[in-house]
Amino acid sequence: MLFAFLENPTFNPDTMSSVLQLLLQGERLDTAQMAQVLGLPESEVDAELTRLKAEEILLGWRPVLNPERTQEGVVRAVIEVKISPERDGGFDRLASRIAGFDAVESCYLMSGAYDLLVFAVGNDLREVATFVSERLASVEGVLSTATHFMLRAYKEQGHLLLSPIDGEDKPAVSP
Repeated sequence: MLFAFLENPTFNPDTMSSVLQLLLQGERLDTAQMAQVLGLPESEVDAELTRLKAEEILLGWRPVLNPERTQEGVVRAVIEVKISPERDGGFDRLASRIAGFDAVESCYLMSGAYDLLVFAVGNDLREVATFVSERLASVEGVLSTATHFMLRAYKEQGHLLLSPIDGEDKPAVSP
């Protein structure tokens, strides 16, 4: 489905690439601003955005926030989940069920020691722990979980979160 747009005779790969790149690189611009930056007619940018949404390539807008400055009282956890694949559904049906919980921000099928990587949020440690123990771990097909609470974010979606003031009293260390 993702590449079905290539068969569209009105598809212009240069427009799609530039519109997506512009969206992924920076702030949300309106269509007039995007058209000006890209040197395209506004109607072409608007049509491309409409197509990207209709074909579920562009699913939404998400700002990058510094959690230490904006989300006081929010606890984030990374949960490794081992599951038993179903006979005809593999991992998909169970992963979809887990992804449907309100506490789950993201859910990924992984290779390695565990099957799913789940990012969950709650108002406090107890809320996340309760979600894991009472909701997630009790789902039929979940074999085990390992929960890791996120203590501090240093980089989010390509953006460094430490300001120069944050690191002033610490000795310089090469990356």
